[in-house]
Amino acid sequence: MKYLNLFVSLISVIASVVLCQLIVTNSVANQQNKNDLAELNHVKYGLLSINEWNRQVTLILAEEINKLYLSRANKKVLKKHIKVVLNTLIDKVDKRIRAENAETAGGQISQTFIDIFINLDSIKKGIPEYADAVIHEMAKAKTRREVKAILNKQLNQYSNITFEFQDSPELGRILLRTDSKDIETARIKVKAEVDLKHRQIVRDALALGGLAVILFLLSGFSKQALPRSRYLALVAILFVLLFAGVTTPTIDMEARISQMSFMLLGHPVHFENQVLYFQSKSIMDVFRIMITHQEVQMKLVGILLITFSIIFPLLKIASTLGFYFDFHHARRNPLIKFFVLHSGKWSMADVMVVAIFMAYIGFNGIIADQLGNLNVASDEIVLLTTNGTSLQPGFYLFLTYTLLALYLSELLTKKHHAEERRNPYIDPGPRTQSKTYVKW
Repeated sequence: MKYLNLFVSLISVIASVVLCQLIVTNSVANQQNKNDLAELNHVKYGLLSINEWNRQVTLILAEEINKLYLSRANKKVLKKHIKVVLNTLIDKVDKRIRAENAETAGGQISQTFIDIFINLDSIKKGIPEYADAVIHEMAKAKTRREVKAILNKQLNQYSNITFEFQDSPELGRILLRTDSKDIETARIKVKAEVDLKHRQIVRDALALGGLAVILFLLSGFSKQALPRSRYLALVAILFVLLFAGVTTPTIDMEARISQMSFMLLGHPVHFENQVLYFQSKSIMDVFRIMITHQEVQMKLVGILLITFSIIFPLLKIASTLGFYFDFHHARRNPLIKFFVLHSGKWSMADVMVVAIFMAYIGFNGIIADQLGNLNVASDEIVLLTTNGTSLQPGFYLFLTYTLLALYLSELLTKKHHAEERRNPYIDPGPRTQSKTYVKW
């Protein structure tokens, strides 16, 4: 039985360490992937980009040019305009000729002959026929091709001279890393990486949390004395959970415009997944940001954060070890007894979990409320916003550590009080050498 407990404990610790290594490695990689995906989806490359507007509008105009066709109704409207233009043109030509001929004697003679032999009203009577001839020529396939070619050439010229220069080293790095030629290709590749890594992290986190809970429950409900190997395994798993919880992202905060669209010349102008703000941070990331901040208040908050999320839990783990093994009479040490028996109400690890959760609720509510004011749905335009704030596996790993640490401390406290009731006359002085192993 002793060797079986040792084998189970050893396997549990090895499995938890392996799972922790996988979780941390994949979380760090996926944190960078998420930041890259947020950069690729940022509003500055879409809704606020002249280049993207130019691309979509140019495609719409090009499609409309290629559909250029004179219907019967269009011909009637066009004929009216052509008749007005021809009438104005004839009047302008007549006026110009008269002005030029009036300047010289020869011109005046020429104008006299023009007035005799050319009747301007007779010419204007033929305007409807002239308009029909122009429309007939425009309706020919060859003419339409030539007109379309001229319009497309002009459209391309305007498109080429309308651009926004975007000098973004971060975008260049992402395109190079993903071996992509454009943002859309890179976006597809990075999104696939994010989804794959997230599934792996969730799977490994569930396995690690499940392994820890099962081992603690089996040890807690066992009526036999808890072997040293099993106790060391429980402490090691607590440390693994703590390490994974503080080094992996606990919360992702994201605000984005999920969809914006409207109709232009019967064609949709569409933008989706336009990221306005994104942050993915672990407890250690927040500590590094705060401790490097210039303001003293931020440094103080960073010190408090690291104290109650890492230093305090580590001291408590070390104290439980000393208390269990009574190393150098640790059970009579006031500091050890405080951490093991009385620190439950002073421990801030559970408060950290609540704080993270409340921060999630707060950010979720604030972002949702603010973005809700932007939502628009009408016949002219559709604007939908999305709040992507979410808790990450790191939060649940830290929560698991907190609950199991409190569970272990409570069991040790109950055992200590039970021993005191059974042995009220035990001398707590330095002459007491006996050690009592915990029975769970």
